[in-house]
Amino acid sequence: MQRVDWPQLTAIAWPIVAALLLGLVVRQVLLYVAARARASSRDSLPARVVQVIAVPAALALPLLFLMLAVDATPLSAHATAQAKHWLGIGVLLCATWLTVRAVGAVEARILREHPVDIEDNLTARRVQTQTRVIARVIQGAIILVGVALALMTFPAIRQIGATLLASAGIIGLVAGIAAKPVFGNLIAGLQIALAQPIRLDDVVIVEGEWGRIEEITSTYVVVRIWDERRMVVPLQWFIENPFQNWTRTSAQLLGTAFLWLDYRTPMAEVRAQLQRICEQDPRWDGRVCVAQVTETCEHTIQVRLLVSSGNSGDLFDLRCVVRERMIDYLTQCHPEALPRLRADLAREGPGETLPARTPTPVPRRSETSSPGAEDGLDEAGTAGAPVA
Repeated sequence: MQRVDWPQLTAIAWPIVAALLLGLVVRQVLLYVAARARASSRDSLPARVVQVIAVPAALALPLLFLMLAVDATPLSAHATAQAKHWLGIGVLLCATWLTVRAVGAVEARILREHPVDIEDNLTARRVQTQTRVIARVIQGAIILVGVALALMTFPAIRQIGATLLASAGIIGLVAGIAAKPVFGNLIAGLQIALAQPIRLDDVVIVEGEWGRIEEITSTYVVVRIWDERRMVVPLQWFIENPFQNWTRTSAQLLGTAFLWLDYRTPMAEVRAQLQRICEQDPRWDGRVCVAQVTETCEHTIQVRLLVSSGNSGDLFDLRCVVRERMIDYLTQCHPEALPRLRADLAREGPGETLPARTPTPVPRRSETSSPGAEDGLDEAGTAGAPVA
């Protein structure tokens, strides 16, 4: 039976136990400090900085203590190297985590300084869109670099990397084809952040659906449809496909309400009533209030009521109000303006004769011919001398 070397075991255990106890104490202190900082981080910049640093440090410092403790133990060189290798990877990942949190803290500060819950939020939406997209791209790049550095500490993976570099042409081509959707969305995200065809809270028409841009991530955009559905659209779609953005430069819009009315409609009274409706509704922004006859057919005329509002939501409600109140007005004051179907009924019974019709005189050709049509024919329809 092999004897236990208690002196050597004690020499190995006490530095590690001491490091674990010290690390546990430091971790609890840092977590307590982070909790206190979180309570006052809204009003204090130092508190926000402490909150960002304290949580990753609560994990990284105990790992550093263990690395120092391993050096103080009488372990073999191979065991010491292996332990320090894994502890070093943990510290590296904690540093990556800290960097990602720092980028997120800068993003949160910019978003707080540019709120979108104000009336004129065009600049705020532009800043928030750029900040969110660029922050996601930077955080993704930091995570990728951190994981790559951690993996490159393994000799086997370094060898694989050298082999891949030796055949970089073929591997790069294959990787590029395989990662096309990923890199396509990444480049599209940068384009959206810089050119800004869309911004947060923009009103858009995507695939025939009306909605607002609710979220922009590094790979997709969430559109909140008017009936509270959510449409998830890849970033690259907004670069490759046409869509409508109703708030690209301003939220002001024009809207129409069409009515089909009788030919006896008094348009002067319709225009006056439209003006009164708009002036009494706070959703009208005072820019446009126009009534026009835009089409006619054999039975009715088409009247377009054109109004303006400060945003698409108010405009939709204003159009509905204009349509309803104008119909009520015409029903009460001008019922003859409502469309109706006309029919001419005639009956010939015993002893009744229809009134004689006066023959309609045949118009001269010059009264019915279009300008330039067969100018070389005279009124009798025969070829005459060309008109000079």
